[in-house]
Amino acid sequence: MKIWIVNPFDNLPLEGYRPMRYWLMASAFAKAGCDVTYWTADFSHANKAPRRLSAAPEEAPFRLRILHEPPYKRNVSLVRMWAHWRWAKEWRRAAAAERPPDVVVVSTPPLAIGGEVRKYAARTGAKVVVDVMDDWPGTFERVAPRPALLPLRALARRNVRAAAAVTVVADRYADLVRGYGFAGPVKRFYHGIAMDGPAPSARAAGAPLRLAYIGSLGRTYDLKTVIEALALLPGATLDVAGEGEQLESLKALGSSARFHGYLPESELARLLSECDVGIVPMEQASCVGVPYKFADYARAGLAIASSLGGESGRLLARYGAGVAYRGGDPMSLAAALRSVASRLPAVSAASRRMAEAEFDAGAIYSSYVEFTARLARGGGLDR
Repeated sequence: MKIWIVNPFDNLPLEGYRPMRYWLMASAFAKAGCDVTYWTADFSHANKAPRRLSAAPEEAPFRLRILHEPPYKRNVSLVRMWAHWRWAKEWRRAAAAERPPDVVVVSTPPLAIGGEVRKYAARTGAKVVVDVMDDWPGTFERVAPRPALLPLRALARRNVRAAAAVTVVADRYADLVRGYGFAGPVKRFYHGIAMDGPAPSARAAGAPLRLAYIGSLGRTYDLKTVIEALALLPGATLDVAGEGEQLESLKALGSSARFHGYLPESELARLLSECDVGIVPMEQASCVGVPYKFADYARAGLAIASSLGGESGRLLARYGAGVAYRGGDPMSLAAALRSVASRLPAVSAASRRMAEAEFDAGAIYSSYVEFTARLARGGGLDR
């Protein structure tokens, strides 16, 4: 089976970062003997700068095509949408020179590339799997009136309804897809993570909590509340591994928080192994279902403190893997952290069990390969 995987913004191991969804997916297809091409961009969404590769693309275990994308500074902006549109046009030109694949897996977001893949498939007969990572354009409703987003919603609907199958990273997106009128197969595959990594460090009884936050410092992440909660927890510290537009304003708050920037995979794994609690400080308006952070924290055996309700909250409750708190309320977060500190070993073990049961990349992406292979063969798929 010849397969293309199309996503411009996941971090790459060739940059030193841990493998993310589409790299893990491409690796699983390659391991199964498929002819795999992974299409990505030369611009780092994480760092908002050109990608800096520490190894040549030829060292990937599959064919890696890196196409030019213009820069942008903010996650939610018209400039980002324009940059993705330009990258989609680059992909269209490059794809036209290739022999068509059997299946194209394309992420949404972005939306522009979904439109180009849809048109390409109509010309060539390739089957399309749309992989829904987020609700675009729903996430833009925080900054734009809903009527202005109707053309983007129409594009999202066309892209989904033209797919042979849809995969989603959280159950909430399955409802979104059905709301678009898609009647074909929809299957959920959580973000996976390789289950190896350093074991959590031993923690002295009664020691102050060490908190961790990893990922974007964009405006949908309420780290100000986390830093304010530190003042209510004597001795507690916060390690922040990420970059984004809030970085300087968060540093200006003054606290025991330590800012590391984005860390290479080995350093990030070591940092998490030394921490106690991973923070998921999402704004209530966020459209996120189950974020990447859940997998990273759970693999490291961190208790999770999350302001996300819905599917994320149900996962934490089912496994006893962490605590919920009210977003924007530092007193609520401090109280939640005190409650978890008294039972940290049990919660840590539960978090690791959640990782093994829900986020094991080996199980998730081998199942993704089987799902897609049945689609390519024309076999029946679960709906």
